[in-house]
Amino acid sequence: MTASAARNSVQVSLHERDYDIDIGVGNLPDTGAFAAHRAAFSHAVVISDEHVHALHATKVVTSLEAHCQRVDLLTVEAGEKSKSIEQAQGLWNKLLQLKTDRKSAIIAVGGGVIGDLAGFVAATFARGLTFFQVPTTLLAQVDSSVGGKVGINLPEAKNMIGAFWQPRGVVIDVRVLETLPPREYRAGLAEVVKYGVILDASFFELLEENITDINRRDPHILRAIITRCCELKAEVVAQDEREESGLRAVLNYGHTFCHAFEYVTGYGQLLHGEAVSIGMLCASRLAEKVGRIDNTLTKRQEQLLVALGLPTAVPNVDHDDVIMAMQRDKKVAHGKLRFVLPTQLGHVELVDDIKPELAREILQQT
Repeated sequence: MTASAARNSVQVSLHERDYDIDIGVGNLPDTGAFAAHRAAFSHAVVISDEHVHALHATKVVTSLEAHCQRVDLLTVEAGEKSKSIEQAQGLWNKLLQLKTDRKSAIIAVGGGVIGDLAGFVAATFARGLTFFQVPTTLLAQVDSSVGGKVGINLPEAKNMIGAFWQPRGVVIDVRVLETLPPREYRAGLAEVVKYGVILDASFFELLEENITDINRRDPHILRAIITRCCELKAEVVAQDEREESGLRAVLNYGHTFCHAFEYVTGYGQLLHGEAVSIGMLCASRLAEKVGRIDNTLTKRQEQLLVALGLPTAVPNVDHDDVIMAMQRDKKVAHGKLRFVLPTQLGHVELVDDIKPELAREILQQT
């Protein structure tokens, strides 16, 4: 099957900032043409990490060279620790050395860390540069590359420094997932499951019915589920781009627990998607505890997550440290914990003023 025959397109509707998500099988070499059709730039700076550099970033560089005068490739260390002030400052300085200006474009080629870091650099250098996303992990393809959230971590809090900076377009090639380590691939599936729980019960059922094909990375089922995830996120972002109405908060299902687990374990023991998997089950149990759902929904989530090879047990950490980390969550309002909790499959709500003692009880259940 040719790349053009295996392609879906999703539009993120933001009026003058509308952009397309190109989802294909083998479309990575078309990145240069895709970008050139959507923005005028004479200089492209590709930002990637040491793992993706040879696998995919050089192919993107080659595709861009046919469409602009100059292309540079910058590589950072792989991993969450690169989402730092020091790394951002290092990239700003390199952009200065490369004589980057308002006719330059930043192209992020990598997972969520690279997309967040490169996007933050694009949003802040020269008061904002043209930006494209080329996500190479499943998690980034279905979540972090879409919606314009970019940022870096503080030592004490994840994603606390950032901006809303929409890309001019997103290129998703399902074929790049063939090179993804099994653990990274499974971690991305947690965010896929999340969309079914929060927004689309029939999509959740589709996942339950296609576990074998999903686990063997069948490109056709992957293109379908990535497309649906992008459609769902695009709908939310179009209605609440900057998290002002509260609607976009539903995308953070499980993330209050998740971010606390990541912090307490040192941003290394758990991959983000693994922490999301555990966090979703914690949030579902919390919803049970406050009478919003019964155990059936929690069980279905757990069975699907286990079938997809994801962890479900709370890590062996100090629960007081987890609660303290939750107090720094971006959803905290007036010092009160807030959680995204399900009411039924396909629907969740932001719930105010959950007592820390209830969250602590959930942590003690597993």
